[in-house]
Amino acid sequence: MPDPRPLPDEPLPIDLLNTELIASGRRVDLLADVDGLRTWLEAVGRPELPASPAGLAALHEARAAVRGVLEDAGDDAARRRLNAVLDRGRRREELGDAGPASVVEVRDEADRLAWEAASALLQLLRTDRHRLRACDGHDCVLWFHDTSRSGRRQWCSMATCGNRAKARRHHARSKDGTAKG
Repeated sequence: MPDPRPLPDEPLPIDLLNTELIASGRRVDLLADVDGLRTWLEAVGRPELPASPAGLAALHEARAAVRGVLEDAGDDAARRRLNAVLDRGRRREELGDAGPASVVEVRDEADRLAWEAASALLQLLRTDRHRLRACDGHDCVLWFHDTSRSGRRQWCSMATCGNRAKARRHHARSKDGTAKG
């Protein structure tokens, strides 16, 4: 089965956020149902996790919390929603047979990936907040983690949104008579 994700190399919280997208001019939710969840779990390399209605609900809640925090970090309600997801689990450090280990404990296994996404978002906010961006593409709802050397990436994909923006600028210049050629 082909990977349905629009930007498959993004960190987990951004990948989760991008399960809501616009395709062919309409909004699409890759996590609309348990079958979509199962497909997404396989795509993110976590097919061992249960694809259940409870897991789907937990991911919907985490996705809304991630979106709220990224769209407005000062929004108290968004922070409370993210903290509510984080309250469902914790990372416990221990010394195991193989040495130091970090163990994620969740109240319910259905909350595991939602908690992991919220926790990973905290790490990104600590280290790279200024590189978490919404695409500047017209009508694009995708987010990305800008790993470019310059840190000035504008689009989720140069092949789609970047080219469309360039074409729109060229068309506008052509209409104004300022285009060369």
